[in-house]
Amino acid sequence: MRIRHTSVYVDDQQAALRFYTEVLGFVKKTELPVGKYLWLTVVSPQDRDGPELLLQPASHPAVKPFRQALLDDGIPVTMFSVDNLQAEFSRLRALGVRFTQEPLDVGGATTAVLDDTCGNLIAIAQAH
Repeated sequence: MRIRHTSVYVDDQQAALRFYTEVLGFVKKTELPVGKYLWLTVVSPQDRDGPELLLQPASHPAVKPFRQALLDDGIPVTMFSVDNLQAEFSRLRALGVRFTQEPLDVGGATTAVLDDTCGNLIAIAQAH
């Protein structure tokens, strides 16, 4: 068993695609029409055949209260690994990304939390 796809709920798939590719640096893998939405995935440029992140429409009625509760409590919906957290934090901040948590040593890793502009908080982490 292995992870092939995971997802984040997004308000606007095209806006999410721009943020996740142009700002975070992922690469679009799949874009297929599925009804009025898309099966839209991105991957790491370092692992193009690795796990895919589905930019899933936040259209189900349960998504809004779930995401709002996470936002209210400052809880990220997922975490991405980076090689150099301070460099990535500086790069993203220079691009105008808003962080809700600046780099913080949490024992075994340093993390930071950003707003993906699509309704989610995302953690980035560098293991020690």
